[in-house]
Amino acid sequence: MVSKPLLAVVLTLALVPPAMAAGSSSTSRPPALPRAQPSDYDLGVKAVQAGDYQRALALLQKVVQADPRNADAWNHIGFSHRKLQQFDPSLTAYQKALAINPDHRGANEYLGELYLKTGELEKARERLAKLQSICPGGCAEYDDLKKAIEAYQSAQKKS
Repeated sequence: MVSKPLLAVVLTLALVPPAMAAGSSSTSRPPALPRAQPSDYDLGVKAVQAGDYQRALALLQKVVQADPRNADAWNHIGFSHRKLQQFDPSLTAYQKALAINPDHRGANEYLGELYLKTGELEKARERLAKLQSICPGGCAEYDDLKKAIEAYQSAQKKS
């Protein structure tokens, strides 16, 4: 059997360090967890949204080098080239996106808009028909391309 004085010493020693730590004025915190770095794709999309198409292209090219089957990245590459008035590389990028995913709504819409930029109304209408088949209940991409075609036709009548 353990003597009462020995038990009291053991209990005191066991309780003192936690009590002292609890009353400590230390401001140390556990190290912060590292934040996940945004991917090149995420940064590329942000650059597109900011209108920084050159930066977007640099970032998105890295994405398709690592993953050539990324239809979304190809679509954004096409969009960036189109906004920079670089129509041939834009066409190539949209074609790559659609080769990967023929039902890619964004690539179909933007390719239709590219065709309007290059004066190819019938090809733009083909993209509109494709969008109608992809989203028979309607979708923003269909609505946007339809408005773009209507604006194009209206401008042609005024010329």
